[in-house]
This record gives sequence, C-alpha cells and structure tokens, in this order.
Amino acid sequence: MNRALTLHDVIVVGAALVCGAAGGVLLRVALRWLGERARSTRWSGDDIIVDTLRTLAPWASMAAGVAAAAAALPLNRTVGHDVNQTLVAVLILVTTVTAARVVADLVRSLALSRSGVAGTASIFVNITRIAVLAMGVLILLETLGVSIAPLLTALGVGGLAVALALQDTLANLFAGVHILASKTVQPGHYIRLSSGEEGYVVDINWRNTAVRQLSDNLVIIPNAKLGNTIMTNFHQPEQQMSVMVQARVGYGSDLDHVERVTIEVAGKVMSGVEGGVVDHETSVRFHTFGESGIDFSVFLRALEFSDQYLIKHEFMKELHRRFRAEGIEIPLPTRTLVLPDQDRAPLPGRPAI
Repeated sequence: MNRALTLHDVIVVGAALVCGAAGGVLLRVALRWLGERARSTRWSGDDIIVDTLRTLAPWASMAAGVAAAAAALPLNRTVGHDVNQTLVAVLILVTTVTAARVVADLVRSLALSRSGVAGTASIFVNITRIAVLAMGVLILLETLGVSIAPLLTALGVGGLAVALALQDTLANLFAGVHILASKTVQPGHYIRLSSGEEGYVVDINWRNTAVRQLSDNLVIIPNAKLGNTIMTNFHQPEQQMSVMVQARVGYGSDLDHVERVTIEVAGKVMSGVEGGVVDHETSVRFHTFGESGIDFSVFLRALEFSDQYLIKHEFMKELHRRFRAEGIEIPLPTRTLVLPDQDRAPLPGRPAI
C-alpha cells in the first residue's frame, strides 16, 4: 500500500461494495419484471435482449462496485493493475458464456422456425457455442497479456494429428453439416432408408442422426451412412402426400354408381377427419378384372405422413357402410372347381374313381 489504511477508506470501500451489490440485485429484479412483460409480446428479440441483460447487468454492477472500492484503497500500482485485470477477465468470461448461450438459442430458434416442428439441429447449436467460447477465451488470453500466436500454431499442428486420429468422427461431422446445409433432411421430416429404417428425424448432432419411429423407438444413424444411403423423404418436395386405398366390387355392380358413391365418401372423410386435405379432388381408377371382382384404387390426400393411417381407417369404415346401404357388393374370393366326370374313362396310369 502507498499509505496506511484509514477509517475513511474502510467506509468508502464498504459503501462501494454495498452499492455495487445493491445495484446488481435491483437490476436483476427490474429485468425479471421486464422479462415477464417481454414474454407477452410476439417479437422474440426482446426476450433475448432482456435475458442477456439479466446476466450481464448484475455482474457489471458488482464489478463496478469492486473497481470503485479498489480505487479508494491506497493500493500500489502493481496490485491495482492486477485487480483491474481480474475484473476485466471476469467480465469477459461472463460476457463470453452469455454470448455463447444467446447465440446458440438464436441458432436453435432459427432451426425450429425453418423446420416448422419441435425438432432440433444440435450440430449447428454446438458448433456455434464452441466457436463463441473459443473466441472469448482467445480474447481473454490476449487481454491478460498472453500471446496467442504460439497457441494458434500449436493448435494447427496438433489439429492435423487429431484429424488423422478422428477420421470417422470428422466424416460424421462434415456429413451432418452437409445434410443440413443442403436441406436434404431437416428435423421433423419423415424419412425411409433403403435398409428399411424409417421415422421422424428428431435431431442431427455432430456424430449421428436420431430418428423416432412410429412405435416411439429411437434409431441412431451415423451421419456418414445417412449421407451415402438411398433415402425417401416424405416431406420433400412438400409435406402433403397422396394416400392410395385399394378396393373391389362385384362384376354385377354399376361402376358409375360405385365411382360416384366412393367420391362422396372420400369427400366426407377428407372434410371430417383431422389430417385430411379438405379441397382435395378425390380420384377413382378401375384397373383390374380380378378373379372375384373388379379392383380399383382410390387416391386421397393427407397433410403429412402419419395422418394417412387415420384417414384410411375412417375411409374404409365409411365406404363399407355406404356400400351396404347402396347394395353394392364387396365380393368374397371365390373359385369354381370342375370335377372330372365319373363315367369317363380314367387317364392312363390312374385308377378309376
């Protein structure tokens, strides 16, 4: 110290610390109240701003109080410089962590708005968070007087060795980035692989893709394999899809009447079942003279993949009910057996019946 500590110094230091702490508490309370008001608005940007200030403002207030207290103490130049460097380092660290969280939330919100479902693309979120944290650490080291040039050189040399050792991991990482960047698959899409796995994509992270089957089981697929396989995406180029239902009527049926009744039933189901496309124009196509009747296809339309099951369920029930009411026959499989005449001579090598 440059001089002896006096009672006045103690009072000033205590007042500075109390003011800094009180300011931090008041700011946090005020920003919490402001956050509740921000959540009631449609714009999500005010929520992010208030959430950022709720973390930074109290720390800045307490750091200002500590800095004022340190300035009031009779500290020598070296100690005062160390105190200021420590406060700056704390503020940089808090700012870096807050910025990483805020930017990651922005990326997650953007991915959610693009996919339109409650899915995530955590690969971009994690990459963004790591990039912001790395930049903050480099700024912190530079502020503390640590030269980052040798560190960057060492990381470059070490990165080559790490890349050789983690070829599979890096292949999955870049495959995941390529899949998302090319918009081949997005969280929320329903996909089916050539190997048979299918389901909704719930997450694409730095190593693998998680697919939730309709049975609520998760299938974990490495990104590299997903990028190299033949895949059907039922949400591309649009989310709506055609639903084909096969049916059969007897040979004695009036096909014009069958077509008219079927279209009426389809229109009722499309407008009354959740997941049906109301303005879809249903088509009926007769295509086969079968063994026991005339086969035809009915083309309905669903809003997305999983809606087809309820649509088929309700359509078949309603079609069966209308066919019975209209007297339209739904034939059972029949086969005519022609038995040989007993009076005829048996074939050579076979006994008579």
